Amino acid sequence: MAISKQKKQELVDTYTDLLQRSQGVIWLNNKGLSVSEIFDLRNKVREVEGQCKVTKNRLTRIALQNAGLPEMEEVLTGPTITSFALGDIPAVAKAIAEFAKENDAVEIKGGLMGTEQLSAQELNTLATLPPLQVLQAQLLGLINTPAQQFVGTLSSSVRQVVNVIHAYSESEIEDAKT
Repeated sequence: MAISKQKKQELVDTYTDLLQRSQGVIWLNNKGLSVSEIFDLRNKVREVEGQCKVTKNRLTRIALQNAGLPEMEEVLTGPTITSFALGDIPAVAKAIAEFAKENDAVEIKGGLMGTEQLSAQELNTLATLPPLQVLQAQLLGLINTPAQQFVGTLSSSVRQVVNVIHAYSESEIEDAKT
């Protein structure tokens, strides 16, 4: 079934808008996926602030050009699902990687993070990263640890001086009583 020129332009505009709003994009080979499996994938990706669309490769290439992003000729071949990471890209990569483990028909072709091209292996590595909030907490912990140790050392030194002064004043009071 042929798509009208107007419908093609609407699809290109939709893809372009999603590409511009996305933190990253992941392309999958959907050969062999049933409609219900694609629906499940869309739901998983939607839960982590992403969108999945079965896309036409030629129209996706035009949208990439319109968005000023690199051409992805080697990735945009065969049946393709495009996943747009509107939120955190590692979360979308993780959702897709988990779905791919359950469904042998899914193959990660590659992706983009910003304007940087990513291989399937790099996307799988990205999927193993902890969520952004956990990474931020770990970074704050690393920054906070030396400060806590410094404060502990300072308070220990001050405490020792106070104890010496207190002991001296106690001994002076004892000497005055005798």
